[in-house]
Amino acid sequence: MDSRLPKLSFVALAVYSVIHFPSYYSQLPDVVASHFNGRGIPNGWQSKPAFFTVFVGVSVLAAVIGFGISRIISALPPQLINLPNKQYWLAPDRLAETQAFLNNYFAWFGWAVFLIIILTFDYAIKSNLDPQNRPDISRMWYILAGFLAFVAVWIIRLLTRFLRTPQEKVRS
Repeated sequence: MDSRLPKLSFVALAVYSVIHFPSYYSQLPDVVASHFNGRGIPNGWQSKPAFFTVFVGVSVLAAVIGFGISRIISALPPQLINLPNKQYWLAPDRLAETQAFLNNYFAWFGWAVFLIIILTFDYAIKSNLDPQNRPDISRMWYILAGFLAFVAVWIIRLLTRFLRTPQEKVRS
C-alpha cells in the first residue's frame, strides 16, 4: 500500500492550518474560551498564545500518531508487537507488505485526528470571534459521531485484515 495520499492529505491540512488560523490571531481577545461544555457554553479559558501553543502541540501529536507509531512498530522486534496472527503477518516474506499496510493505515488515522483537531479549534475560534452568536454545538456532535464511525470502521478493517490468514479465508 502506498501511504503518499494520506501523507499529502495531512500536509494539505497543515498548509491550510498555517494559512487559516494565524489570520484570526489579531482578531481574538487576549483571553479566549478554550473549552466548552456539551451545550457549547465556555467553561475554560486560556491566554491567546497558550491557545495557539496547544494547537501546535496537538497538531504535532497527530503527526506522531500518523507517522511515528508505524515507524516505531517497524523498529520493534516481532515479539514486542501485539498483532493477531503475528507469526504469519510478520514473517520475513510478508513483513514489508505488513509494514506498508500499517504505515498507510496509521497515516490515515493521523489525518483523521488532525482533521478533528482543526475542526475543534475552528469551532473555538469562531465562538470567540462572536461570543453572542456562537456556532451551533450540534456541529461538534456530528463531527464527533463521524470520527467515532471512522474509528469503528478503522478497527474493523484492521482486525478483518489481521485476524484471518489467507489459508483460513480459502478454507471457510
